[in-house]
Amino acid sequence: MSERKIETTIQIDVPPGQEGGTRLDLYLTAKMANVMRAKVQRGIRDGNVDVNGITRTKVSHPVQPGDRIVCRILRPPPIEVVPEDIPLDVVFEDEWLLVVNKPAGMVVHPAYGHRSGTLVNALLHHVGGTAISAEALEDDADEDQVGLSTATAAPRFAGDLTVRPGLVHRLDKDTSGLLVVAKDDFTHSELSKQFIDRSIRRCYLAVVWGVPESLVGRIETWLGRSSRDRKQVAVVPEERGKWAATNYETVEAFQHTALLRFKLETGRTHQIRVHAKHFGHPILGDTTYGGDAIQSGPETTKRKQFFRNLFKRMPRQALHAHTLGFRHPKTGDALDFEAPLPEDMAFVLERLRAVEG
Repeated sequence: MSERKIETTIQIDVPPGQEGGTRLDLYLTAKMANVMRAKVQRGIRDGNVDVNGITRTKVSHPVQPGDRIVCRILRPPPIEVVPEDIPLDVVFEDEWLLVVNKPAGMVVHPAYGHRSGTLVNALLHHVGGTAISAEALEDDADEDQVGLSTATAAPRFAGDLTVRPGLVHRLDKDTSGLLVVAKDDFTHSELSKQFIDRSIRRCYLAVVWGVPESLVGRIETWLGRSSRDRKQVAVVPEERGKWAATNYETVEAFQHTALLRFKLETGRTHQIRVHAKHFGHPILGDTTYGGDAIQSGPETTKRKQFFRNLFKRMPRQALHAHTLGFRHPKTGDALDFEAPLPEDMAFVLERLRAVEG
């Protein structure tokens, strides 16, 4: 049964100093998250966009400095995050924070299409917290009742449905490994500072296609949303993106694949996956960035079947947040954690060693 939707009004004020003439559909697509250009165009043609109080139905209408744009959008109702009894692999916990080993396939926080079964649902149950919603956050929800920090838990923009108590950083749904979670706002703030100043120690293990010519190296680009698919990230010109840097070293090389260790300098969305593709070695099994088909070595019938079998056993990208280290915000102690490879990645490596080692 489809979810009842409610009308949300979003107001966008065009800065007075901005250069004019941008098409209305292009401007709105750039300003609104999780929205495809085709959907924006449909909304304009359906009469759901006003500019300075006048309904505009032409997608090419030029946006001018000082314009006030009002969009009427049908969205699912706001999310209330409810505690759920979901098993967690807690690596470390004290009264200020937790470190968890997230399994592949678990979404980190509720969002479009994932209103339950997430890591945040499990965390709320684990700490004995109460349900929380965007409305409660606007009314200054008590972190003692929630059991997790609420400093940055509220939706980030008009129309955002996500609520993310406790989360200092994230992992993609199909990436496994270590995450640190804050129980109070002070801890959250201090951990966030360590991410900003890049003193957090994070290493990922990934199985990639091909063996890099330089066994150790550094990838540095600008990353932004892909112009072809807004759900993807791409290497873009400087003026369109955010600077991102990733270091790598080859841990183990096979004939046509390799196990790499990636160390992040920055933490952009999909950074390792995009950088791996960019330097010609997409991550094995990554359906979004071209890793779900043979990218290196012969494409014989036997070899195709070999990898089809591997992908059945590991239906995700072979990426694991292996180590995590930081300074404890309260005690000042240096903490370092390691999560062993999950069963599916370990199996893939065993088969690669046996067949292509």
